[in-house]
Amino acid sequence: RAESVATTPAVTPPRGRGGTLAAMKLHGRHVTLRPTTPADAPALTAILAEPGVARWWGVFDLERVAAELVEGDPEELPFAIEHDGEVIGYIQAVEEDEPDFRHAGIDLFLRTDAQGRGLGPDAIRTLAIELIDGRGHHRLTIDPAADNSRAIAAYAKLGFRPVGIMRRYQRMADGRWVDALLMDLLAEELVR
Repeated sequence: RAESVATTPAVTPPRGRGGTLAAMKLHGRHVTLRPTTPADAPALTAILAEPGVARWWGVFDLERVAAELVEGDPEELPFAIEHDGEVIGYIQAVEEDEPDFRHAGIDLFLRTDAQGRGLGPDAIRTLAIELIDGRGHHRLTIDPAADNSRAIAAYAKLGFRPVGIMRRYQRMADGRWVDALLMDLLAEELVR
């Protein structure tokens, strides 16, 4: 069973980068999630430049990574994914705290050589446990490109289920709009 071990108490903290969740390390079976820092920008930029990652995430240069993934939106909770002390990817959570619509969304990418080894699902499970057990969310969402069968299969192993196609959801680097598959998971469905 994956455990999420935080370095700070898991009490319903404020949202965003100033909140408790943004200041903690989370430990999974094989990965550690820690808040991103400016020092992560070069490694994340290199990962996003890999063709197998850029295919899904588009074009990012160092400036865009620093602005969007490291400094970014205060409503997002960004984490570097580490394995054996090395940054292998990025994961973020976005929380909706409106009481009648409360849920959280997750997004991530991994270095190509880290894919297919269970590290992505471990990162998602680790963050999901914290969002469910520590932050009280009853529902999580994730939205891979509809033709990203590898990601969809990995998310399904954790308990995420297809909800529907979001048509022309994401614009790719070449200007094409592609569909995404909205998947969600109820707290009790998480494969721990």
